[in-house]
Amino acid sequence: MSNLDALEAEFGREKKDETRVTAANADSDSFEYNEGADQSKNLDLGGGSGQTTKDHGKYGSGWGSNYGSSSGVPHIPAYEEPKVDLKDWYDDKLRPYLTVRSVISYVHSLFPFLNWIHHYNVRWLYQDVVAGITVGCVLVPQSMSYAQIALLPPQFGLYSSFIGAMIYSFFATSKDVCIGPVAVMSLQTAKVVTAVLAKYPQDSEVTGPIIATALALLCGIIALGLGVLRLGFLVELISTTAVGGFMTGSALNIIAGQVPALMGYNKLVNTRTSTYKVIIETLKHLPNTKLDAAFGLVPLFILYLWKWFCNTAGPKLVERYSRRQRTSTIWRAVFFYSQALRNAVVIIVCTAIAWGISHNKKTAPISLLGKVPSGLKDVGVMKVPEGLLAKIAPELPASVIVLLLEHIAISKAFGRVNDYRVVPDQELIAIGATNLIGTFFNAYPATGSFSRSALKAKCNVSTPLSGLFSGACVLIAIYCLTSAFRFIPKATLSAVIIHAVSDLFASYQTTWGFFRTSPPDFVCFIVTVFITVFSSIENGIYFAMCWSVAVLLWKVAFPSGQFLGRVDVAEVINPVITGGDHGDSNEGQLNSDGSVIGSYSDVWPEYKLKGQTDIETAAPIIGEELKRTATLAPRTGSSVKFHTKWVPFDQYNREVNPGVIVRPPPPGVIVFRPSESWTYINCSRQYNAIFDEVTRLTRRGRLYLPNSGNKRWNDPGEWTPPTFYKKLFKNKRSGGANASGYGAHDDGNEAVVVRDDRPVLRVIAFDWSQVAQADATGLQTLVDLRKAVNQYADRQVEFHFSGIISPWIKRGLINVGFGTVNAEYSDESLLAGHASYHVLKASPLTASDPVDDTESRQNAIYSASGTNNPFFHLEMPDFAQWDLAHESL
Repeated sequence: MSNLDALEAEFGREKKDETRVTAANADSDSFEYNEGADQSKNLDLGGGSGQTTKDHGKYGSGWGSNYGSSSGVPHIPAYEEPKVDLKDWYDDKLRPYLTVRSVISYVHSLFPFLNWIHHYNVRWLYQDVVAGITVGCVLVPQSMSYAQIALLPPQFGLYSSFIGAMIYSFFATSKDVCIGPVAVMSLQTAKVVTAVLAKYPQDSEVTGPIIATALALLCGIIALGLGVLRLGFLVELISTTAVGGFMTGSALNIIAGQVPALMGYNKLVNTRTSTYKVIIETLKHLPNTKLDAAFGLVPLFILYLWKWFCNTAGPKLVERYSRRQRTSTIWRAVFFYSQALRNAVVIIVCTAIAWGISHNKKTAPISLLGKVPSGLKDVGVMKVPEGLLAKIAPELPASVIVLLLEHIAISKAFGRVNDYRVVPDQELIAIGATNLIGTFFNAYPATGSFSRSALKAKCNVSTPLSGLFSGACVLIAIYCLTSAFRFIPKATLSAVIIHAVSDLFASYQTTWGFFRTSPPDFVCFIVTVFITVFSSIENGIYFAMCWSVAVLLWKVAFPSGQFLGRVDVAEVINPVITGGDHGDSNEGQLNSDGSVIGSYSDVWPEYKLKGQTDIETAAPIIGEELKRTATLAPRTGSSVKFHTKWVPFDQYNREVNPGVIVRPPPPGVIVFRPSESWTYINCSRQYNAIFDEVTRLTRRGRLYLPNSGNKRWNDPGEWTPPTFYKKLFKNKRSGGANASGYGAHDDGNEAVVVRDDRPVLRVIAFDWSQVAQADATGLQTLVDLRKAVNQYADRQVEFHFSGIISPWIKRGLINVGFGTVNAEYSDESLLAGHASYHVLKASPLTASDPVDDTESRQNAIYSASGTNNPFFHLEMPDFAQWDLAHESL
């Protein structure tokens, strides 16, 4: 006997024992299969209708004589699942948006106030007026302070605040957000103004207000365009931790920049450089402190003391000494509105003191705000000098990102807290329209303010219309109070800024929460803060963007696909949990009258605690460990049905109790669940993972000989021992398998053969319940995988798919030859496949909603998916029913 004959005799015997499917007549309406006494019976898939399938397959013993079959072979009606085409895509994706009704609906959606304005009532009006006036009192000093950050005269902050609050009311989907100047956007505006002015000579007609208004024009156009095109999802590419990181860094930047003005020597420190440099220079010039520090440090201390007393100390005192509910309510209202007006009160008092010490002097002893024009004297159509927009363009990306991200983050946060839905696309339209219209009033970029929005929410604002009343307050201040604004100390404004910006810092609870929930998010937060402090806010923003996109690409490119094993699962209703970590505690059990021993009623509804469930016959199935730790009290007449559930082997991603042993699939079967879409960016990695698992768990269908002509340099096959090992192997005829599972065998003619006891690969099953899309590259990789594993197993390996959620994915798989037996391997010398179908029962939905007998027979059986594609399944098949064990010998 030759070496080749010896190998074929040793390793080819499974081909003699395999169940064969005769495919000689591929066009016949029935087929034969060799399955003991049933080999002459035909499998009728037509259900009596005369329609049959041409797909070949066989059934294991699990089917029995179900569904009206008296021959032991199940019968189900044929159902050929149609493919989707471009018309279906057009009807589903485009046609609904191209009708007259959809166009009208789209235009209507641009003005959300039309949905609620006809419901407006007196109660809403009262709440909006109170909230609007309260926010307006805060908005006036804040807008002038933030204009100081933006290196602009104070009146431009007032212009931005009143027009922003008013215009936003007509486009908003958030009732709480207040649009206007904010600290971070003001800081970014200052950087843009500084960078652009450096490109012009000192005597140029281009000024800071012109640059700021031009920036608002460009930001408004971009925001409006993104909103109209419904591209708001792009904002979601940057995570919340990234936003929190650069806002915390920006807050530190702003505070560091305001300290020199607080101390009276702001002209000695360059506050437009990196934050750490500003802090160093500020400390160096502490000996240059002036009288301004009294108008800065004292108000700052008062503001924090005022906030602490109104938020913490005052309510505790009222709770301790007040016994009447009405009195407590009145005091809470007093504390709330006192806190809301603290900025205005502090500025009024400091302004009065500054007026007293400087109105009779030619030179004021402290730095004052200066003259503020009364009315809207600087308002008008802006003039854009030639080339200005091109010079602003390099600074535009960071400005747009700050403008949009801060607003969207704030609006969504208050929407979650107050239980209403914010539409990001419409918010982009709102912020774009606000800034575009603001250019006619020489406003600089405005966006949502966290502190003012929180104040509106606490005032129980009812609608976005409150912005009209806030804007009216600012207009009154512009026309009536500008003469008093002249004596506002700059140090006091710096104190107001520092006090307001300190709320932007992420608390230590938030930072620790990032670390506990997601360490990569914690790293992003910390690094963004450091870059913002030691470099610039722009670099912090760009890093946050790049990190967010990189994390997204990492998750997609390196998916955590999982190989699955089997467990037996049954649903048990209202069990009594005993044992486990609580020992013999009776907590959560039921008395004979149905009452609860313990406190589970806080978690479970009372009606669910009326009965008990038993699993008397389940202990041998679920194992002694579960029997020991979770014994269930019996109840007469209960029944528990177990079914196969596929779960990951990976202990780290465990979906079940770690005490349960996950059984592997039957020999020759590999089950894989991708965690991401099967696309060009990750398909190669998943290909390698699957093929490595194939070579680890299964053996080749045919062993390569050392001198065979089909041996390739990059795929040499298993190692064959050299001749001088023959005597060693002969003495250890049954001797120990090596680490790969191989054993020695001598055929009697001194031909040494390495024995591999692993099974031959039969089936690769994919759970695609998490695959949202599959592109051409991914499908081609699947074709390559099928070819590779077929060559490895020397037979057709069946590719089964379950849980496909998109008809386009199924269409692509069918077009590249998946779903049934591949024509290339359909000859009778190779395995033809297992025709496995899931069926559905057309039972009534409820007892009061029976199925009409004239239209559909009750309890009729239907194929869940097309019988023309037997390898596509509604859920993962139970491969144990296929009786694959004898095929893997």
